[in-house]
Amino acid sequence: MKSILLATLAFAATAFSQSVKSGIPYVENGHARHVLDIYSPPNAKNLPVVFWIHGGGWTQGDKTDVKLKPQWFMNKGFVFVSTNYRLLPEVDMGTLTRDVAKAFGWMEKHIAEYGGDPRRVLVGGHSAGAELAALICTDDRYLKAEGASFECLIGCVPVDGDTYDVPAIIETAETRLRVHHLPPRVNGHREKFGGTAEKHIDFSAVTHIAKGKGIPPFLILHVSAHPDTSAQAARLGNSLKEAGVPTTVFGAKDTSHVKLNDDLGLPDDPATKALATFVAGVLKK
Repeated sequence: MKSILLATLAFAATAFSQSVKSGIPYVENGHARHVLDIYSPPNAKNLPVVFWIHGGGWTQGDKTDVKLKPQWFMNKGFVFVSTNYRLLPEVDMGTLTRDVAKAFGWMEKHIAEYGGDPRRVLVGGHSAGAELAALICTDDRYLKAEGASFECLIGCVPVDGDTYDVPAIIETAETRLRVHHLPPRVNGHREKFGGTAEKHIDFSAVTHIAKGKGIPPFLILHVSAHPDTSAQAARLGNSLKEAGVPTTVFGAKDTSHVKLNDDLGLPDDPATKALATFVAGVLKK
């Protein structure tokens, strides 16, 4: 608790020195959620960029749920971008994912105006945002549709996702309910990802991993004690490693799904230290 308080106070003390542009539309005359926020350090110019995707089960969440991450990354010399996107059930998963890609495309075209380098972008996200981050960094169709490509990506940091292999999590969850004689979930992953086996496969990041695609290095953070996110992290990590993609899988101890994300940026946080090592490595290339 003390370390969180100190970090919060430090953030407040330095916040005045940052430039925050909130609610920037990335679609002309678009939806109310077609907006993003940009955090820039003072006198930013040609800095690498973080493109962050919030979580919330694809049904809720907001771009402002970033805690200490913007300041931590700015201290490392990044411009930080956090985006909103339309949510289930207003739109389907394909439309939702394309919203994220549209935000990325807008960012790449305009981020130099805010001191960022569009040729050096690290993509990250938590929970549902982890799935979206991993997908747009492995299935290049989404970025290509917006005039972007993997060439600008320097890394991907999905945080505690459980849907890098959608059929696997569906089978796991439904088997667990069946063997315990529990009723099926209403609007579970099967429904959220489109209700067909073909869509479940297509929305899985592991489906699109292959050698020679230019997939960026990955740091996969997960809660070590959680069986589903641990298994999915290992599944994604093994698939990436088999394709020759530099990959680190880090299981955080004594934490939770929410805490792992919220603590990123704390000075003594083990996952933050793993992130710092990863960031230092990708910036050298």
